Amino acid sequence: MAHAVKAVEQASGNASTAGLQERVAAPAKGLTISRRWTRPTIHPFEEITWELRSATIGNEKGEVVFEQKDVEVPNFWSQLATNVVVSKYFRGALNTPQREKSVKQLIGRVANTIADWGITDGYFATSDDAETFRAELTHLLVNQYGAFNSPVWFNVGIEQPKPQCSACFILSVDDTMESILEWYRNEGMIFKYGSGSGLNVSTIRSARERLAGGGTASGPVSFM
Repeated sequence: MAHAVKAVEQASGNASTAGLQERVAAPAKGLTISRRWTRPTIHPFEEITWELRSATIGNEKGEVVFEQKDVEVPNFWSQLATNVVVSKYFRGALNTPQREKSVKQLIGRVANTIADWGITDGYFATSDDAETFRAELTHLLVNQYGAFNSPVWFNVGIEQPKPQCSACFILSVDDTMESILEWYRNEGMIFKYGSGSGLNVSTIRSARERLAGGGTASGPVSFM
């Protein structure tokens, strides 16, 4: 009996050890991110040279239609890139304290928000992976290796629970006045937040078709 008890205890111990080893060896759930461009102790913004310049846009008459002075940009960015980013993507009304004044603010707003979303939703295996993602994304954006579409720059990082981030939407419409009016509403809200839309109008009757109450249909072109 003693030998039997000892054998059971030994088997139980081996099983526990094996289970522990299995848990230790099991990979963490979530994304693991390796550094390609950045170093853990240096922020991507610290590896480039910054300068102050003006973003100015004129019309065909030589009149200034947009200007923001003393904006902080990487010194290797072109003036065209500066004008586009500052005039289109900087958040806040001109000449107010809320107005963004640096590309650091713009890219930080977007990259930090996306990284924080990933942390909240459990996308990353570890906190180090999350910070690596944050740094790598920041590096790619500030060095112009990649860029998001306009709705991301417009809407990510602002006080909005579900910002619109897609650039284009495909809408459908039925051959009824109610559906056509709903299409107008949906398209208007899409435009409001900086995106575009496409539409399949093949369901709407052509201008050659007769109506049940008399006359002919307006056709899809009349609603476009």
